[in-house]
Amino acid sequence: MSLRVPGLRAAGLLGAGLIGAALLTLLGGGCSQPEPPAANGLHWFIPDGFRADPTTFNVFQWAEEGKMPHLQALLKRGSYGYSIPAFPSHTPANFATLLTGSTPRVHGVADGPMHVDGHPLDRPAVSGFSSTARKVPAIWSLMEDAGKSVFLLSVPGSTPPELGPGGVTVRGRWGGWGPELPPVIFESASADRQRALARSARLFLVGEELTRFVSASSASSASSAAAWSSGPPSERPPLEVDLTDGGAPLFGLLIDPPGDGVVGYDRVALSRDRATVLATLRAGEWSRWLPATARWKGLDVATNQRVEVIRVGADGFFRIRVLFDGLNRLTTDPPEVSDALRTDVGPMVDFVDSYPAQLVYYPEDKAAFLSEAQQSLQWHGAAVDAVYTRYKPDVFVHCIYTPNQMLTSRWWMGFLDPASLHYGEVGDTERAALWDEVMTMYTAIDDAIGRAVADTGPDTLIVLSSDHGAIPLNRSVRLNNLFAERGWLTATTDPTTGAPVVDWARSKVVFLNAYHVYIAPDGLGGDWHRASGPAYEALRSEVIAALQSLRDGGDAPVDRITRWEDADTDLDLPEARVGDLVVSNRAGFGWTEELTPDRVVFGDPKVTGYKQAVSPDKTPGLWTPFVVVGPGIRAGHRIQDPIHAIDQLPTILRAMGQPIPATVEGHAVAEIFEAP
Repeated sequence: MSLRVPGLRAAGLLGAGLIGAALLTLLGGGCSQPEPPAANGLHWFIPDGFRADPTTFNVFQWAEEGKMPHLQALLKRGSYGYSIPAFPSHTPANFATLLTGSTPRVHGVADGPMHVDGHPLDRPAVSGFSSTARKVPAIWSLMEDAGKSVFLLSVPGSTPPELGPGGVTVRGRWGGWGPELPPVIFESASADRQRALARSARLFLVGEELTRFVSASSASSASSAAAWSSGPPSERPPLEVDLTDGGAPLFGLLIDPPGDGVVGYDRVALSRDRATVLATLRAGEWSRWLPATARWKGLDVATNQRVEVIRVGADGFFRIRVLFDGLNRLTTDPPEVSDALRTDVGPMVDFVDSYPAQLVYYPEDKAAFLSEAQQSLQWHGAAVDAVYTRYKPDVFVHCIYTPNQMLTSRWWMGFLDPASLHYGEVGDTERAALWDEVMTMYTAIDDAIGRAVADTGPDTLIVLSSDHGAIPLNRSVRLNNLFAERGWLTATTDPTTGAPVVDWARSKVVFLNAYHVYIAPDGLGGDWHRASGPAYEALRSEVIAALQSLRDGGDAPVDRITRWEDADTDLDLPEARVGDLVVSNRAGFGWTEELTPDRVVFGDPKVTGYKQAVSPDKTPGLWTPFVVVGPGIRAGHRIQDPIHAIDQLPTILRAMGQPIPATVEGHAVAEIFEAP
């Protein structure tokens, strides 16, 4: 198990040389300890949300059975076991934990969107996906200091780039650096659907639109004088849909081709200028990649788009997905890397779907998900070969987000894990087919592992791990509905969408992000400052009592409530970046910021998997694999007990013969090293 250092503060760690020297020895970096042969290179593959546990997602058993042959080979050559993520067991906090070997109270990344004193609560003040949110160095800085060349691919927390001139950073994901241009679904205008999705149709609930509700119009009334003059024939009057996104003009024309034996609209023609038809698609079909010029902060961005018609109805209903190439010269450093990777691998599909999930509302969304996921998995697998062939890095840290997206989507986890309330809704035959779909993803990850082994030499340390697993989500809990019912939260109605909008000045209690409850008896409007005093303590006690008494039937959704001043010692969280209360949920329940007019607290979510705000120590479904192969590593060794995520970096550093910084809270897993 991990060595924990309760009460240790980042400031003290960084400023106390003598303490740091002592910690180097205590945590496995002291020179008195005999060292095994050191690896010269590192390939660290961290597929996001890649669950591994001893029962349901037993990847080690799958490997032994030959279902993951490349992992099977690694298990024979190296050491392996399970790793437990840090609370709150989600991507930004746990990537920072893996990459620094420290808990959130030291590295500072407590959540994705974070709020801090002196800033309003209606928008996040700090993004946990940004490298600027992290308070201690990540592994790539340590490796560069050791003279290693580094390549980072799709690693959360790597942008804005921190590497020097010899390093390469590609698309760090949501770091607030460069135009990432998320995919957009264009759907037939519906006030009810728009109201139902509300903030769930925006990236991380506050960002760009992920689903856009638009109206189709008669093609003859389009703004262009020669609109669709040479467009494809249609028995019904063609309907035009404006699919322009990111400033790249694109138009769709819904048509009913004559003589095709189908009554009503069943195709969509695509054009940038309403004159040249680029593709004509049926439901379920993708276009080729279409060159495009997007606009971002006044700049032209050379890119590509690919379009899928998810659904088109005879009556003119449409659901169309427009996907941007993940590579452009403003999301890679150096810029020319985007051109090179596009030449070697093709336009990038980084991961499937978005957050919140959008491909969960219609039956056709599942096929769209699988198709997009396959494109993502193929691209990332091929990218491994391309990176080593062209750049030959000493250190390659690689992430893909698609496993997380699959295991937290609507279509799989609820029917595969017996802990789900949905488990009995399918029979053995259907469940076997669902397992086949999930195993396709796991074997694609296995293929990427095999490519890395083939592309590197015997002096390279190969590491497979993940930031967290995923478990079934049975019930969503709308805490803001609870607070509104108690009179602590007031909301108005957006006149355009009909969605509730928090009236911050008149609200005293609100739930935000993964696990935070903010409390201010005088209101939460303006710049937020941590309240104090008798009125604050009285209200906070009332909120705690309300949360503790909450029941869904006979089940309590709350696992633990922690006051902000105890967050560092009890949960290893930074006091300054958490709410007044930290609320942990019991497995199966999931908090949501959603505020609905009906004020119903409990609901049935669209997705059937999740991971955040659950205690990972007692939830094996959140565990991940930790596999290490390389010089000085014991072969065929099963690690006796699960380690913690903070132990991975010091283990890697020791295997590479590198010193372990004083900011590291974990310790090297001594049992995996061969005796020198």
